[in-house]
Order: sequence, then C-alpha cells, then structure tokens
Amino acid sequence: MENKSSQDAGIQRGLKDRHISMIAIGGCIGTGLFVTSGGAIHDAGPLGALLAYAIIGIMVFFLMTSLGEMATYLPVSGSFSTYATRFVDPSLGFALGWNYWFNWVITVAADVTIAAQVIQYWSPMKGMPAWGWSILFLLIIFALNSLSVRVYGESEYWFALIKVVTVIVFIIIGILTILGIMGGKFIGFETFNSGEGPILGGSLGGSLLSILGVFLIAGFSFQGTELIGITAGESENPERAVPKAIKQVFWRILLFYILAIFVIGMIIPYTSPALMGGGDDIATSPFTLVFKNAGLAFAASFMNAVILTSVLSAGNSGMYASTRMLYSMSKDKLASDVFGKTSKSGVPFIALLATGIVVVAIFLLQKLSGGAYEYIVAASGMTGFIAWVGIAISHYRFRRAFKVQNYNKHELKYKAKWFPFGPIFAGVLCVIVIIGQDVDFIKTGNFDFNRFLITYMGIPVFLAFFIYHKLRYRTKKIPLKDVDLRQDMDMSQFK
Repeated sequence: MENKSSQDAGIQRGLKDRHISMIAIGGCIGTGLFVTSGGAIHDAGPLGALLAYAIIGIMVFFLMTSLGEMATYLPVSGSFSTYATRFVDPSLGFALGWNYWFNWVITVAADVTIAAQVIQYWSPMKGMPAWGWSILFLLIIFALNSLSVRVYGESEYWFALIKVVTVIVFIIIGILTILGIMGGKFIGFETFNSGEGPILGGSLGGSLLSILGVFLIAGFSFQGTELIGITAGESENPERAVPKAIKQVFWRILLFYILAIFVIGMIIPYTSPALMGGGDDIATSPFTLVFKNAGLAFAASFMNAVILTSVLSAGNSGMYASTRMLYSMSKDKLASDVFGKTSKSGVPFIALLATGIVVVAIFLLQKLSGGAYEYIVAASGMTGFIAWVGIAISHYRFRRAFKVQNYNKHELKYKAKWFPFGPIFAGVLCVIVIIGQDVDFIKTGNFDFNRFLITYMGIPVFLAFFIYHKLRYRTKKIPLKDVDLRQDMDMSQFK
C-alpha cells in the first residue's frame, strides 16, 4: 500500500490498525501494574485500590475519547501540542510540547538505567557493567526508531503482546488459585476482607485520603495512553484505527488493571511486607508472589523477563514520542525548523538525533550527580497530568468552537462520549491529583520544604515555558469564532 503523507511530505503513514490497537492496549501496561500495584493495595487496602484505579481509569477513558475525537478530525504527529496551539493559545501548546518532550527524554534515560539493573538479575549477565547494558539498550532503542515508523510499530506490537499474554495468564492462574484449583485450599474473600477491612483509613476522611494517595500511583501507571493521539499522524487510516483503539481503552483498564488488582487483593494480604517492596527486588512483584503461590517455581525469572520487556517498551515509546513531539513543534513553528527534516523512510532524524544526545547527557548526569538528577526528574514529575489537563481544555475549546462557528457535529468521524461532562470531569480530577501530590502533608500536616519543592517543581517549570512564550510573542487566547477548524491549516501563523 502506498504511504500517504501527514503534516508534510516527510513523515509517512506506516502504522497499521493492529499496531495502533496493540499500542493502545499495551501503552499503560508496565511496571505500574507489575510492581507498584502491590504498594497501592498496601496503602489503601484491596477495595480502596480498586476504587482508585477504577476512578482514574474512567478519567483516562474520557481523556482518550476527547483525544480520539480531535485525532480523527486532525491526525497529526505530536497531536495535543498542536491542538492546544490551534484551539486554545499558542503559548499553551509551546509549554505542553516542550514539557512533554522533556519528560519523555528523562523517561528514556531512566528506562535504560532500570533495564540494566533488571537484566543483571541473571548472574551470567553480570559480566558486563550496568552502564554497558544501558548503552546497549539505548543503541537498540535508537536503532528501532531510526529505521521507519513501521519498524517502531512492529516492535511495540510484540512488546505489548508479551505484556498482554502475561496479564491474561496471571488472571487465569489467580482465579484458579482463589477457587482452590491451584496452590491449595479455596480462598474466597477471606484475604480480601482481612485486617481492618477492604478499605484502609479508619474513617471516611481517612479512607478518602488513602484513595487519593493511590490516585497518584494509578495516574502514573496509566500515563502513556496518550500515545494513541501521537501515533494518529502516522496511521494508515486514523479515522478507522484511532476510534477502534480508543474503544479498547475501557476494556483494557477493566480487564488488565481492575481484574489484576482484584486477584492480587484476594490472594495476598494487604499487610504482607512483600507488597511494600517497590521495584528493587523482582521477588516482591505481586505477580511473582501469585505465580509462586500457584506453585510455579520459575515465577521470578519469568516476571523479570516480562518487566525487562516492559521497560524497553517504555523506552522505545518514549524515544518515539519525544522525537515526534519535537518534529511537531518544528512544523508548528514552536521549535527550530531543522527538527522538521525527515529521512527517506519518513523518520525525523535530526529530532531523533537531538533527543538521543540529550538522553545520553541526562544519563551521564545521573551517574555523575545523583542530587542534580533528582531535581531534573522532579521537574518533569507532573508533566503527564499537565498534558492530560491540556487535552481536556483543548477538546472543550474545540467542541465549543465547532458550535460557535455553526459546524455540524455529525461531520465528526468519531464523537467523544458525554460531552461536555467528559473533558470537564477529567480536567478537574487531574487538577485535584496535581494539587494532592503531597498527600503526606495533607494527612499529617507536617511540612517538609525539600519534599514540597521536589513534589511540585513541575508546575513552575511548566509556567516558565508558558510565560516565556507569552512574553516573547505576546500571544492571546484565541477567540472561539477565530479558531480555525480547517483540516489543511498552515500553523506558521502562530509564530
């Protein structure tokens, strides 16, 4: 099939429907589910964790329907920066784009470091130093992104398939364990209701704070789902592929997160010290513990391989997302024109090279100065939530402009559910999560300035980008009647 261009003659529509669908399914399955979900159950109890993940899951579903509506109407690479620039204010698009790029660059550097630690779980792999593995993984990720978008899509398809199969097998084995068919006697709801009960906190207020604390874990776990919008610009048929992928968001959240957390809460007591283990020891992954309960001796080694795949998948997607965001900002005149150049295979190679160089610089900084790296990570800590707020605002403005300019919403190939409730609910809940980041202060009232600074540093960084662009270009919020809803619009007017 002949490749079609998107945004210019450079990037190519090389992603098939199955690529988009699997990226949608696998986008939020990673260490957030495989490892940190145990900590969520420990902090809020099994039912508290379920409620938190369900609420954030509903929020993400509305966000993805909002993004899906805009992405099918205007399928561009690096989508939500463009949508904010076009439907709200160019300064908002500038701040969202650069923050999102910065966040993924840091994520890639962190992922290659984590991957090196994960692979050294196997003794024969300790012959090479950790930094050597990091460099090797970075080269692999760079290579996968430098060939063509179809190579990226194919690699993500198989990475995601491994994760999906793992979760399905886990749920089946977990249910058989609960029923007493594998791993001993019938468990039922005995473990789920043990101790203080299924929700921790001791009172209504305490329970709500416990659930708020898990909102943060759940939110970070789901980040990456917005990649669906970024891939729309390189989909062979975005009007068909994006809605299909969006519709799967609800089901993957229900199946992969809600059912998996339910299984963990039914089998492992929330008081178990193993659930507090974090990501340093694969033996503390709740998936590993459930597999071991079922009598699978190879559980730790198997889950280590799956987590390695997940980390490399996240790094691969991070390199893709940051490169496309830089490319998109170049086309929107929010970054240098040089980043808009593409190779014969449609890869924004200068944007990719620049992103790779910055990843290496951050990786070296992490090795040389852990304290400085901590603050850099903190500066990007809220980027995902801020990007989600930007998506909600952009969609709300997009729809309102559609109405003000007397466009017929039936012209939309895909319509978001429950507008305007969806974007308003999602935007407000994202703001609540952002404000509630320092949940320890809310619970105890003990103020720690250093913790506060690291927790909320992402907000002033975002505002610095926004104010810089606002002061330099004197941009204003675009009136609804002047929002250009043409699908062939020249973005250079926003400079």
